[in-house]
Amino acid sequence: MNKLIIFFTILLSSNFTSNRVEKLIQKEVKSVFNIEAYSIESIHVSEEINANLPVKITESNFVQVRVDKNLKGHYYVGKAFGKVDYFDFLVIFNEDLIVAKVKILVYREEHGGEIGSKRWLKQFIGKPSSKKLKYFEDIVGISGATLSAKALTHEVNRVLKTVSELHSKKII
Repeated sequence: MNKLIIFFTILLSSNFTSNRVEKLIQKEVKSVFNIEAYSIESIHVSEEINANLPVKITESNFVQVRVDKNLKGHYYVGKAFGKVDYFDFLVIFNEDLIVAKVKILVYREEHGGEIGSKRWLKQFIGKPSSKKLKYFEDIVGISGATLSAKALTHEVNRVLKTVSELHSKKII
């Protein structure tokens, strides 16, 4: 009986987290593009191309944002590893594949949550997909969240490189 209760508790909490994260993504997309309604379309990448990308593209982690068939931009949802656990993040690109926003969606550690600061995350905005960011040069460090800040910078770099490669192959 206790195992059943634990199973349903985990199932319900993961659905709650998924719904909460999805609502947060929708809020950010609407805010960045200043829109009320939009649709998303998956990016289809062949297995051959996907095998050579820094970030593997799935039907749900990288999508196009459209309003009435007009492309507004793209977004990527990923995970990075901090000191002891993963955290979820969002990168929104405008139609020119320039970073419009980076947002921490779920941070699971007791320390390092400072990387969720809007002020710190602003430094990613305006970076083109062709750019390789250097921690402590392009991205200022943050006291108390060094490992998480380095991890996020590393993962955003992987996303930027992936987006750049997809663009050069005319997939996006």
